Amino acid sequence: MSENFARAEITVTGLVQGVGFRYFVYSKAQNLGLTGFTKNLFSGGVFTIAEGEKYLIEELIDYIKIGPSRSYVKAHSVYWSEYKNEFTTFEIKH
Repeated sequence: MSENFARAEITVTGLVQGVGFRYFVYSKAQNLGLTGFTKNLFSGGVFTIAEGEKYLIEELIDYIKIGPSRSYVKAHSVYWSEYKNEFTTFEIKH
């Protein structure tokens, strides 16, 4: 696998639940051809794992930092790691 491929674990906090945030992430990830998932956290945040080309994940992170129109992203964190080819699609977990 190319060194251009990566995996990112992204956590956001703020007003990110009940505002269509997971669907927003799902839609952007699908359009970018990334794999992984997004899910709500009990703490009120949203957690996303994305795998694919690093520049595309960086583009997703730029979208996530803004969020959908009804959301407010207070903070975000990104943990980068090696591409694992763990997923075949991108999905919303419940």
